[in-house]
Amino acid sequence: MKIELAENYGFCFGVKRAIKIAEDHQNSATYGPLIHNSREIARLNSDFNVALKEDLHDFHTGDTAVVRTHGIPKNELKHLNEQNINVIDATCPYVTKPQQICEDMSKEGYEIVIFGDDVHPEIKGVKSYSTTGATVVNSVDCLKDKVFKDKIALVAQTTRKVEEYAAIASYLIPRYKEVRVFNTICNATFENQEAVLKLSKNADIMIIIGGLNSSNTKQLHSIAEDYCGDSHHIEDADDIDMKWFDNKKHCGISAGASTPDWIIQQVVEKIENK
Repeated sequence: MKIELAENYGFCFGVKRAIKIAEDHQNSATYGPLIHNSREIARLNSDFNVALKEDLHDFHTGDTAVVRTHGIPKNELKHLNEQNINVIDATCPYVTKPQQICEDMSKEGYEIVIFGDDVHPEIKGVKSYSTTGATVVNSVDCLKDKVFKDKIALVAQTTRKVEEYAAIASYLIPRYKEVRVFNTICNATFENQEAVLKLSKNADIMIIIGGLNSSNTKQLHSIAEDYCGDSHHIEDADDIDMKWFDNKKHCGISAGASTPDWIIQQVVEKIENK
């Protein structure tokens, strides 16, 4: 059986940066999961004593708090700083971009519309930067019962499908006097999604590796399913069922932006040993 990795996959710039920051700050704690990969979080804890704290109030004066890649709400960042906690900001620069856009555009009188998942930590953070609130939608259908002012600023979660974002923009533009569309989907997302689309057209089984709660990995799996019906989203090699590969000739593999190389290699080796 042929095993083929996508042309682009795995750790993106923002995740690599966050991992390096965490490794450089041993004996610290991240506020919320640094990235959406429990195996890599466990490695940081065992190798670098980087703990995970989910509650803002678990940090005390003198502690070091590493802000997760997805960012945190503005008021929570303010609280940490006011408590004289040593804040190390590992928020991905691609995430701080829509945060700043929301803050600036809302101050200029634009109504903020965000394409994304309302419960995702990235969107919770981005939304908090609007001084006038924001409307979060995850499809065109969500817009049909909404009425906005004449001026709209539109941003997207960094890991969403560009085609779906274009549909949102296309719906709003003819209906409102001014719609400013900001391309906040990161380059790595574009490249990984395009690579999965290309590979899944030729493979007869696709394996997508990444945290089960990882938005960008879910998007990759969704794209793979569109072109290869036998597609599986796994977290690591332990999730593989070797029966999946019976009578298969071409296995395509990709991984989400929070998936480390060591997990990908373990998956490849297990499939190779079938």
